[in-house]
Amino acid sequence: MNIPHLTRLAVAALAFTAAGTAAQAKTGQEVLQAQCVACHAVTKPQKLDVDRLWQRKGPDLYYAGVKFNQPWLEKWLQSPTTIRPAGVMVARAVKASADKGPDTIDPAALSPHPKLDKDEAAAVAAELMKLGGDAGLVEKGGFKNDPPNASMASLLFAKLRGCASCHSAKPGNGGSSGPEMVDGGARLQPDYVVAYIKDPQKFDPHVWMPRLDLNDADIQKLAGYITTLKGEPK
Repeated sequence: MNIPHLTRLAVAALAFTAAGTAAQAKTGQEVLQAQCVACHAVTKPQKLDVDRLWQRKGPDLYYAGVKFNQPWLEKWLQSPTTIRPAGVMVARAVKASADKGPDTIDPAALSPHPKLDKDEAAAVAAELMKLGGDAGLVEKGGFKNDPPNASMASLLFAKLRGCASCHSAKPGNGGSSGPEMVDGGARLQPDYVVAYIKDPQKFDPHVWMPRLDLNDADIQKLAGYITTLKGEPK
């Protein structure tokens, strides 16, 4: 038996396998282009008009790096769960009741989000975290991290400032036209929460979330409350 020859063959086979694996591995940018850009804007659109808002299939991601927490992104991309009960454009998913009762959400109007494997999710999350830092949308340090009065902050969200009309802080308890906040503290960066509550139209001039002109104390209380919401979404 020619041992040196067999050794060379084994080394060559291992090298070929490693090369093949490396060739098959996709970068985060490659996965973004292949699976994300058809539904999400990863660069700022030239026109932020009503038509674009109506036609888009998924939330904008061009400021994802100042919006999301990376560990949450990696986990969610592997096992997507409901964030927007009525989809990204609520008017396309709402179905009028035949008996003049409350409108309902048509599940047929909603599409499931594709799943990524662990390596793809990590690569895409890392790529997304590069986005938005130069967009001037979120003030670093805008969240003051003052411990909120839990009962007062919850009351602000649920009753006094109307957040629960569109968002739910607990499963099944709140509106469905906006993103769920059940896991808002795990999902969203606090500085982003402050910036978005303060001026939603800074992110998109036609987005339907109202600018409430809250005082800074209320904004900080609401943001502080949302940071405490770490439960799993439905």
